[in-house]
Amino acid sequence: MDYRRIIPCLDVKHGRLVKGVNFVDLKDVGDPAENAAAYSEAGADELVFLDITATIENRKTLLDAVRRTVDCISVPLTVGGGISSCQGIEELLALGVSKVSMNTAAVRHPDLVRQAADEFGSESITVAIDTAKNPALPSGFEVMVRGGTKGAGLDAVQWARKVESLGAGAILPTSMDTDGRQTGYDIAMTRAIADAVSLPVIASGGAGALEHLYEAIVDGHADAVLVASIAHFGTYSIAQMKAYLAQRDIPVRR
Repeated sequence: MDYRRIIPCLDVKHGRLVKGVNFVDLKDVGDPAENAAAYSEAGADELVFLDITATIENRKTLLDAVRRTVDCISVPLTVGGGISSCQGIEELLALGVSKVSMNTAAVRHPDLVRQAADEFGSESITVAIDTAKNPALPSGFEVMVRGGTKGAGLDAVQWARKVESLGAGAILPTSMDTDGRQTGYDIAMTRAIADAVSLPVIASGGAGALEHLYEAIVDGHADAVLVASIAHFGTYSIAQMKAYLAQRDIPVRR
């Protein structure tokens, strides 16, 4: 059975779980390890831990916060933020992290994706693609780097094809235009990337209602959905999300 996955996202700043809108106006919503443990217990399929200011601050991911998170969960964990070398990836995998996610480093040094896939296996390497609408590019979506603060001048769909050819195992596209707004994922962007590659694509940025999860999978052709605000603020439980999708004939792991 090919299940569709529910993946809570832990945006972490200075070791604390935060949530914002369009990557700014961040609010402290707790301890990442405690929240991760609760999501793992509640039936999340996987978790994503993003050290959202690591790249801007030119530092590596906070390993202590990652270690505490790994120690209290029983589901796969993907970690991103500040990853810029195979050594950094090796350190995280040694802690028990299942996968790493790269964005800025992949754009700056595409060969790092190939090297990492060769050394650690494609299944361990996710490329995150932060996007913003830009009608000047062929797909209408531009790749953003440095925590969404700078346009890379790359077409998001063309970049997705490129990272697939480099050996990435999954793609995590996040719309900066919809992030944190809870008005729904950017379906057009998600579908454009999903249809351009054969890799699993994880929809991200904008979930605010159960219907949005369904739309991302059915209309956006996503293999999984990342959730943050609707989970962190208690709008819906993981069980409610899965029950809703199951009622609409989307296969989920119960």
